[in-house]
Amino acid sequence: MSGEGAAPADPSRCSSVPARTTTRTTVNGIPMRTRTQDPRRWIVLAILSGSLLLISMDTTILNVAFPSLVGDLQPGAVQQLWIIDVYALALSGLLVTAGALGDRWGRKRLLMVGFGIFAVASLIAVFSTEAWHVIAARALLGVGGAAIMPSTLSILRGVFTDAKERAFALAVWAAVFGGGMAFGPVVGGLLVQDFGWHSAFLLNLPVAAVIVAAGLRYLPESRSPRAAGRWDWWGVGQSIVGMLALAGGIKQLGKSGVAEPLPWALLVLAAVSLTVFVRRQLRVDNPLLQVRLFARPAFSVAATAIFLPMVGMGAILFLVTQWFQYGQGYTPLEAGLRLLPAPLALIGASMVAPALMQRFAIRHVLGAALVVLAAGMALPWGLQQFSDLGYPAFAAALTVMGLGAGLATTVASVTLMSSAPADEVSSAAAIEETCYELGSAMGVAILGSTAAALYRANLPALDLDGSTLGAVRASVGEAAHAAERLGGSAGQALLDAASQAYTLAITPAFLLAGGLAVIAAVTTWKLIPRDLRPTENH
Repeated sequence: MSGEGAAPADPSRCSSVPARTTTRTTVNGIPMRTRTQDPRRWIVLAILSGSLLLISMDTTILNVAFPSLVGDLQPGAVQQLWIIDVYALALSGLLVTAGALGDRWGRKRLLMVGFGIFAVASLIAVFSTEAWHVIAARALLGVGGAAIMPSTLSILRGVFTDAKERAFALAVWAAVFGGGMAFGPVVGGLLVQDFGWHSAFLLNLPVAAVIVAAGLRYLPESRSPRAAGRWDWWGVGQSIVGMLALAGGIKQLGKSGVAEPLPWALLVLAAVSLTVFVRRQLRVDNPLLQVRLFARPAFSVAATAIFLPMVGMGAILFLVTQWFQYGQGYTPLEAGLRLLPAPLALIGASMVAPALMQRFAIRHVLGAALVVLAAGMALPWGLQQFSDLGYPAFAAALTVMGLGAGLATTVASVTLMSSAPADEVSSAAAIEETCYELGSAMGVAILGSTAAALYRANLPALDLDGSTLGAVRASVGEAAHAAERLGGSAGQALLDAASQAYTLAITPAFLLAGGLAVIAAVTTWKLIPRDLRPTENH
């Protein structure tokens, strides 16, 4: 690329980096080649972690703000789904393009631009007075997030050249991402209780300002020498159309059922677009995405071990937050605080994952973690067969899920990034983050729609007028608002019936989520090499 000078020997090496310290690493007692390390690497990790925390929190922070938003703006059922889903859908649809753009334009520069977009979108949300304003703001937040997320992993991989330090840094990354998703409802509850749903977006502004100021000073700039050549506009269009059609098709399939033609048309469009995209990426000299990475068993299994559990976790965090507020009558803050067992367990498990990976084969650590995760997901359904569910049952389930998710996502992230060559790190980052975001969004769409269908099936016969009955059947949130309007004993009876129906609906969805984690565990044990350990520096 013109203007950059000769490419360094290690394509992941960052330019404009001050003098580095050198260390000699060993693998099983055998001296390896000397590696240079960026003295700013821990500051860089802190900045990137702050960036990631903001993005991951925005994935779930609206869960507890959602009832207040619905009460204020009165969006319809379809608008409610779009408000929740559009952020993750826009983000996941653009991650591939953003990763390739960072390789060519500069990862630090793209990160800074992403935060600019994020701040503007947050301002739009703060001043929203209509549901479509919030939908547009959430979509723009997704665009900003797509610019930010690939840069965090790409810069991190380039700065941490020692395998053990890189494993620890990726463990921090995974802990921040998972913890941010789980802490989002807690922070949202604190803000919404005193300042209203707008404050969930207002929080982004000061955090973005601090990160930009620190990033401009400390973050190194880096590009990929393989990013030269013509920009693949056809590939950009194919990837965006394919990803959005895939997510939209699954969302519509869960909402309208198999009899409607629209979801099938979207799924066919997705299959055609993504097939053409993959074939094109295998032919062109400078692909947007290195799809050949999936030929590596460790890489493809690690991606699966992120995607399938995230389908379950995204849905469960959404469903259980709604259950706390609508089914149990907790305030947004009380609901957020009751989710704390999950992020606390997740962070603790993520921090011990690197030590376990050094001691045991990756296939055993990852497989066992996925089984633990599945057990936590299935626990509420199992307990419901013997007694009524209360918060202690969900607290135990969230703790077990946090332990399993923390171990699984950390081991999978380290495995995925370590198995990718240094000059293909942006493609690996885009794939990993797509698994996180698209998995979470699809979980809300698929399992959330499953729970909604079961909720309607579990509702008893209700003596209500047509419009009220339609609202009650639409969602448990609408039922809670209808009960509030009725008031008195009639309102309380309606709320109790809706709460019971919703409780019976969500636990089978949790069980399905656990089944996905079991599938990921079986895949891990079958395909990951027995002796694979993250000990080699790439």
